[in-house]
Amino acid sequence: MSAALIQVLLFTLAPVAAMAAGGVIAAYRPPQARLSSSIQHFAAGVVFAALAVEVLPDVVHRDEPFAAAAGFAAGVLVMLGLRTFARRLEGGAAKDGRSESPVGKSSLGLILVVGIDILIDGLLIGVAFAAGSKEGVLITVALAIELLSLGLATAGAMSQSGATRRWIITTVLLLALLPLAGASGGVVLLAGLSAGWMEAMLAFAAAALLYLVTEELLVEAHEVPEEPWMTAMFFVGFLILLLIDMAALRGEIGA
Repeated sequence: MSAALIQVLLFTLAPVAAMAAGGVIAAYRPPQARLSSSIQHFAAGVVFAALAVEVLPDVVHRDEPFAAAAGFAAGVLVMLGLRTFARRLEGGAAKDGRSESPVGKSSLGLILVVGIDILIDGLLIGVAFAAGSKEGVLITVALAIELLSLGLATAGAMSQSGATRRWIITTVLLLALLPLAGASGGVVLLAGLSAGWMEAMLAFAAAALLYLVTEELLVEAHEVPEEPWMTAMFFVGFLILLLIDMAALRGEIGA
């Protein structure tokens, strides 16, 4: 196992732990809707900051417009395809009310969609580390907070569908391991890519992160009546990651 892969896997343990912690906490004590919304706002701000300060500037500076366009389009198509797949599963689960199991009536579809989503998150971590260590660390931090929110939401949804607490915890812990697989695949597949291919993969990551913020985190956060402090959490998350990036840049310059 290469040193680069070991480094990526060690950093990926943070999203793994965040997803597991969120799921276990929600299995025993589901968070209130307003708290979940504030966490989702905060996660959206952090992910958006990582996209704005690291991924997009890297895409622009590489100056490969055709590769960037192709990668961005592929990212949009993949995320829209995943949403369509998720809606079909939800529709099938809603029609079939006969199956009773420890998983709950509609949880199997949820688990599958969440698993694919988490694998893509892991792949994005691998892509970010392939672009540079600083990019990888910031994307990992952002996705760790996003996966904390996802762990809370997944456990809560499974509980509402009738899944047992033991099955919820087991499922979330297994799902939490998927970022390791995605990140490993990203590092192995992206090692030694030419400039054009790397540009395409970074643009793919940009589209996926943008979709994650606008069509998942913020959409779910707005499902409950908002208060100003909840909305402000988006900007708090953005500012915190921006300051972290500025501190890292100052350290590089000072070195």
